[in-house]
Amino acid sequence: MTQFNPKDIKAAQDIVYFAKTRHTTKAFDPALKISDEKVEKIKELLRFSPSSTNAQPWHFILASSDEGKARVAKATERLFPFNAPSILNASHVVVFASRLEILEEFLLKVLEQEDKDGRFDGDKETFKTQMHAGRSMFVNLHKQDFKDVQHWMDKQVYLNLGQFLLGVAALGIDATPMEGFEIPVMDEEFGLREKGYSSLVVVPLGYSDADKDYNAALPKSRLPYSELLTEV
Repeated sequence: MTQFNPKDIKAAQDIVYFAKTRHTTKAFDPALKISDEKVEKIKELLRFSPSSTNAQPWHFILASSDEGKARVAKATERLFPFNAPSILNASHVVVFASRLEILEEFLLKVLEQEDKDGRFDGDKETFKTQMHAGRSMFVNLHKQDFKDVQHWMDKQVYLNLGQFLLGVAALGIDATPMEGFEIPVMDEEFGLREKGYSSLVVVPLGYSDADKDYNAALPKSRLPYSELLTEV
């Protein structure tokens, strides 16, 4: 990724710096690997993402071995072969998947985890009951009224993705989010639908190949504030 001047510590501590300097990597250096320490941070970024009502309707596949990355790349072979090199040359690859259903059993599992993690102080049973009722209300709104519960869960996964891309940039790791793969192939390869999930996005991670990653040197291009921001 774009390297900051080591003397500019202040810039490196500014989250906006990483938003401006991260880029979608077009070629990874297969010889460069993410350290075990940073892999643990990658997993924490996935786990600690926000989601509406803390529903966490997601599952992830983390591929680090050549075999694992080849399995992910199978979903690109027929229609998206241009995406295979990024998957195969990356240090690690994350597959983001969304739940197909959000059932009472799962909501209770989330509730019990919140209890275990100390979310309910004081009158614990009252707070637990209120939390479950509030979360269920929003889930049922999307199930019964808006009839978009699958889309709602997918949006939570994309919330995770946005935080993830900024987070790995702050770790000095390059990334390439891609939707260019065949979802049925990916789901079958990893048995996702049998587990109650379906894949949405693939994100290869690693370090840019300085000689091949043309996007690394290009300036960022965004619409001006006059087009995208209204201040009142």
